[in-house]
Amino acid sequence: MEKDIDSCQNGAKTVPSTGLGTEGTETQLDDFVGAHPDYNEEEEEQKYFRRKRLGVIKNVVAASLAGTLTYSVYLGLLQMQLILHYDETYREVKYSNIRLEDIDHKVLMGINVTPVAALLYTPILIRFFGTKWAMFLAVGIYALFVSSNYWERYYTLVPSAVAIGMVIVPLWASMGTYITRMAQKYYEYVNYKEEQERQRAPRDACNAYIIVFQTIFYSCFHLSFVCAQMPMVFFLNNYLYQLNHTLFAVKHCGTLSHGTLPGFNKTVLQSLPRSVNLIIVESALMAAAFLAMLVVLVLCGAAYRPMEEIDMRSIGWGNIFQLPFKHMRDYRLRHLFPLFIYSGFEVLFVCTGFSLNYGVCSLGLERLAYLLMAYGFSASACSSLALCMLRVRRQIPLLAGAFIHAVLLVTLFCWAPEPRHLPHAPLLYSIAAFWGTGSALNKTGISILLGMLYKKKERQDFIFTIYHWWQALAIFTVYLWSGLPMKAKLSIMLLTLVVAVGTYLWMERKVARNVEVRLPRIPRPRHKTRGYRYLEDSSDETGSDGDGDKEDNDRHPTEATSEDELPKEDGEQLG
Repeated sequence: MEKDIDSCQNGAKTVPSTGLGTEGTETQLDDFVGAHPDYNEEEEEQKYFRRKRLGVIKNVVAASLAGTLTYSVYLGLLQMQLILHYDETYREVKYSNIRLEDIDHKVLMGINVTPVAALLYTPILIRFFGTKWAMFLAVGIYALFVSSNYWERYYTLVPSAVAIGMVIVPLWASMGTYITRMAQKYYEYVNYKEEQERQRAPRDACNAYIIVFQTIFYSCFHLSFVCAQMPMVFFLNNYLYQLNHTLFAVKHCGTLSHGTLPGFNKTVLQSLPRSVNLIIVESALMAAAFLAMLVVLVLCGAAYRPMEEIDMRSIGWGNIFQLPFKHMRDYRLRHLFPLFIYSGFEVLFVCTGFSLNYGVCSLGLERLAYLLMAYGFSASACSSLALCMLRVRRQIPLLAGAFIHAVLLVTLFCWAPEPRHLPHAPLLYSIAAFWGTGSALNKTGISILLGMLYKKKERQDFIFTIYHWWQALAIFTVYLWSGLPMKAKLSIMLLTLVVAVGTYLWMERKVARNVEVRLPRIPRPRHKTRGYRYLEDSSDETGSDGDGDKEDNDRHPTEATSEDELPKEDGEQLG
């Protein structure tokens, strides 16, 4: 009996002890899974978006570096090979039976003619692969062009030239889209609180970031004209004859010349470079091209979220094919066409017409590299002048660049330097530097202007495709007119520049008067139920981009015109 009483007392004692153990376990669990006493949610959120902003800056710098490396490798290799292949002794000794001069003609034709068809496939290519992977594909084809020069034959050089011509417009269109999209994402990460509260972004909110990021890109890109001269400075100049030999039969320079430097000596190499040395140079260029591919692959992040890319791709390939043509009905783009064309004229003219008929004709082939380096350094430094658009009206840089080029074109039209006359060197270097200033303001200003006018992310790849397609058409025209007198070339360029400035000012006046624009409606995505799961109410869409047809249609037409949000639809649904 006493044992039973004791057992009951022991049981009664164990019950509260069990309850205390449970409470201790719950306390430990709360300490483990609960919020840390030192945790600050707002501070962690700030750190997260700070990392996102640093990631965007990394993307912009990486894309700029990749573009610089790609174009410098392409331009440097093409320039070196054209000079080597021009020398008849080099052709006869190394490639006597393959008609190398005819192959070079077809290579240039493939590079300049193929982009004419780029408007038909560029938007489809960018939408199919995505902006980043379109850049990677294009940079890889540039690397393929470099590798084809290891074995110089018709079946290696010409197909690679055609391939590089096919990706010229996709590369630079995707680059322009990528930089503009990074500016918008940076704005989103800076103003993440407004995004979380779903507040409507102020008008022209991300313009400052578009200006800064495009300035960074073009400051890096114009250095490609400097880097492209490294093979000539450190390698090819050691084998070139002096100007008294190469320019012996040249009678006229500058505005009196016809074609491309008539009378230039057919032998420019005093000794032939060894094949081993050529392979070393081409291997260095190949390494730079491969580095550009790695930079895009590893350092460049995606321009869009996965669901955004699915949305942009699922509007239908037929609609994607049609939209570039339908965007050309916008009066803003139509008024900018002459400016796009002049942008293509001037960059190829400075590399061919001015450099050869003025620079080489007066200073010799051995100073060609330094002339183009003066242009590249000036263009890179003066691209930062576009930052003045943060304080002044956006017309000022573009008009300043046009004025500089107009003065230089008139000067070149009236000037014929003497052949083999080295005292002209300071003036020629000054003209090259001032031309680089005008080019920097022109190129940077156009890209900034397009980013300001077309902020909706669904339109940007179409807009930059149209811009670079017109530029490619202009470059093709310069290739065709190579046999014209210099006065005719300068007259065409000056006339194009005057028309471009006039139509641009007319466009700005229409925009200031809030004239409604005619933009095609972007179709709603057509989601497929098989292959992936799609959430209709995806949280990936952001208010700052102006997405959603409901928001577009609720706006007043005049307000929508200035913000590029479907101010006046065509009354047709594509798809």
